Amino acid sequence: MHINILFIGDIVGKPGLEIVQTWLPSIEKKYNADIVIANGENASDGKGCTEKEGKILFDLGIKVLTGGNHTWDKHQAQDYLRSEPRVLRPQNYPKGTYGGGVYVADSKKGKVGVINLQGRAFMAPIDCPFRTAEWALKKIGSDTKVILVDFHAEATAEKLSLVNFLDGKISILIGTHTHIQTADERIFPKGTGYITDVGMTGPYDSVIGMKTDAAVNRFLFQTPQKYQPATDNVHLSAVFAKIDIDTGKTVEIERIFFPDFEKKES
Repeated sequence: MHINILFIGDIVGKPGLEIVQTWLPSIEKKYNADIVIANGENASDGKGCTEKEGKILFDLGIKVLTGGNHTWDKHQAQDYLRSEPRVLRPQNYPKGTYGGGVYVADSKKGKVGVINLQGRAFMAPIDCPFRTAEWALKKIGSDTKVILVDFHAEATAEKLSLVNFLDGKISILIGTHTHIQTADERIFPKGTGYITDVGMTGPYDSVIGMKTDAAVNRFLFQTPQKYQPATDNVHLSAVFAKIDIDTGKTVEIERIFFPDFEKKES
């Protein structure tokens, strides 16, 4: 028997929320999804996920929301972590940080373990994601063989290293954070599904979700700029995975980008 998992990539602000509200039911039906998981670290105007955005996404039937480095950008999002175990932050933040990064969710076909980790290359020098993954697997490994890892990381080499380290120990590793979908979805030799980055669900007339003027000025002048979420040309990025429940191995993986970019004729 197989379980169908749908993972939605980094949801950015109101535009990202609205396209998920509009199209998730159809996409969920098309792929016959048994469980939907999403990265919501940018859901609240690009900075964190508060109770308001969490309610919208949970009301759509999403079972778990993962996070990343922007989880901490609003104090309301940090408060939400204390009370809602389905909203995760990377587990490898130092001990004592609010919230948790491991959750076992119920689905139509059984339990699904979700582990949220963050990379260290070009990012904050937090605890080791490799050792933390080992700890998390010991914690939930007896609950289910179906385990998804959201690895929120900058460097492709770090993501590929972690999937090789965990191949055969988890069902699928999905990269998040860069907001650019990669065309390298595949299944590793021991049965672990993988994509370097699932991509962004949000406005693409932007710089990874941010209004272009502010983003350009940040690089041009090397000074802080006010973060302003963009609004236009909205797309949904996701990954579908079919996983064997008995073995925990991925047997099918497909990236989703909707709607496709328009190709202008010359």
